Amino acid sequence: MFTDACASLDVQSLFQRIFEHKLVPSSGGHVSIAGGHLPFVGGGKPVLGKPGDGAKYFGADDRENSNCQADFSCIIPDILSSPAIPGNIADIVELLKKISQLLSENVNRGKMQSYSRIANHILNSSIVSNWAFVRDRNAGSILLDSVNAFAGKLLLRNGSESIQEHFISTKGYSIHKNTSGKSFDFSMEFNSTANITGHLVIPEEELLKLPKTSKAISIAFPTLGAIIETSQLDPGLVNGMVLSVSLPEELRHILLTFEKVNKLENVEAQCVGWHSTKRRWDTRACTMKLDNTSTVVCVCKHHHRTYKSFSILMSPTVLRNAVLDYITRIGLGLSILSLALCLTIEAVVWQHVTKTEITYMRHFCLVNIATSLLIADVLFILAAIVHNTALNYPLCVAATFFLHFFYLALFFWMFTLGLLILYGLLLVFFKITRPVFIATAFSIGYGCPLVISILTVAITEPKNGYLRSGACWLNWYETKALLAFIVPALSIIVVNVVVVGVVVAKTGRSSVGEGCKSQDLSNMIRISKNVALLTPLLGLTWGFGLATVVDSHSLPFHITFALLNAFQGFFILLFGTLLDRKTREALRGNCLSSKRKCSLAKCNNEQYSM
Repeated sequence: MFTDACASLDVQSLFQRIFEHKLVPSSGGHVSIAGGHLPFVGGGKPVLGKPGDGAKYFGADDRENSNCQADFSCIIPDILSSPAIPGNIADIVELLKKISQLLSENVNRGKMQSYSRIANHILNSSIVSNWAFVRDRNAGSILLDSVNAFAGKLLLRNGSESIQEHFISTKGYSIHKNTSGKSFDFSMEFNSTANITGHLVIPEEELLKLPKTSKAISIAFPTLGAIIETSQLDPGLVNGMVLSVSLPEELRHILLTFEKVNKLENVEAQCVGWHSTKRRWDTRACTMKLDNTSTVVCVCKHHHRTYKSFSILMSPTVLRNAVLDYITRIGLGLSILSLALCLTIEAVVWQHVTKTEITYMRHFCLVNIATSLLIADVLFILAAIVHNTALNYPLCVAATFFLHFFYLALFFWMFTLGLLILYGLLLVFFKITRPVFIATAFSIGYGCPLVISILTVAITEPKNGYLRSGACWLNWYETKALLAFIVPALSIIVVNVVVVGVVVAKTGRSSVGEGCKSQDLSNMIRISKNVALLTPLLGLTWGFGLATVVDSHSLPFHITFALLNAFQGFFILLFGTLLDRKTREALRGNCLSSKRKCSLAKCNNEQYSM
């Protein structure tokens, strides 16, 4: 868990060692810090705070120790051995900020390599989701500014320099007015399975503005866009690497080519620059020159104080359409009210509609379906509140766990209802008692989801792979934790499709041999009624989610999926309760009984008053 104090870093101790080359351990064998300890690498014995002892402990000789300020090598082992948890990410960002402010003189290759290795540790694609829980929401922006400031001081050997890590790359060239268009090419790891590219060109007409030989530095970040995205209240969907430049003031325009991460057709891209003061993406910094399925070409204006970093955003017109937001909000509100009303009606009519074994079992399943979906809908709202305001990691984990559990419970209770329908249709002569049914139903409805939910969090959370980036929900890109929801849900949908098929076949068999058109029409109406009743109750509408995966840029599919799922609670109320004949009769009987009681009470009051 992220609160493990023994895994915490101490910026002050690390920074002190750069200057003083020593460790000052506490009695417990850790460097004391506020709120945590830094363990000695390898679990060795603590050493006293003599100059040079810290570097010797890590196997460095006196010469390497005396050069710690030249390349920060004495702190690299501690940082690379520390887990990239939110607390450590914040400390490393603060450390890089201090180094860029106080140790940016004579930035040679060794210094830049060490600086890049430190930054690379917290830019890894596998820990992007952890950034969402860093207290300072501007941490990503601070890191970007710090790296830009430090790399901008890089000294060039023989007119060029190139320093490459997996998730940060720095290149520099000497430039002058007679240089033909100078270019920077980057091909970098985006995740464990794919690379993305970026290309930056300084136009020749810009180079002609240079009064003397100067240097141009460019830094590429394949994952920083997603990191910044996790900390924004209304983030843009960054769809390429972030490219930063450090150029002479005379150069104002550059040409950038970005490879898209998500190569979706009919989805427009936006060229943007990072506004250093306002700390947000600004479309005014760039203009679009070319946009096709795989790449985007942007012309951007460089300003050494305002615009130094650039990227592309995925247009929000499809997946973040306002129509979907309104449908989801209105649908969830209606769903919660409908489910509350459904449970109230079931409580009122329970004694009247559960007189037989089969009706008892049906309404028992219906009540648990409504309860699971009601709790899941409420948790969905709470999870959004936790993420958007508190950004509290333990609360987000808890919300995701229970959200996962109750959505699975919804499906498994639908599965139980499907089995009950098969039992009523096929096993006519086999009788099951209520205690056996209740035990079996609870084992399937709540037992299976509990086991799956516990296994998911137990397997993925130790690797910090339980939550997805930017939301309190299951991770997909790094650990595929979302499969623990998708596989059971889709399997139950398939089973329930078979159940609907059995119901249709069983219902249609009665019309075999009948030639009357009116009978055919009556039979079709009866079959349609069965399908219409079963579809929302058994969760078949969730199958439209597959369409959004197959054709992710189709707005009609997204709207249909959002409608059917957001209004699921209303469907359960309508088809499971209000359209049930026995339920309506019981409600009508209760209303008549209440009217008689009111009439008798009124008559008694009148007689008493006389």
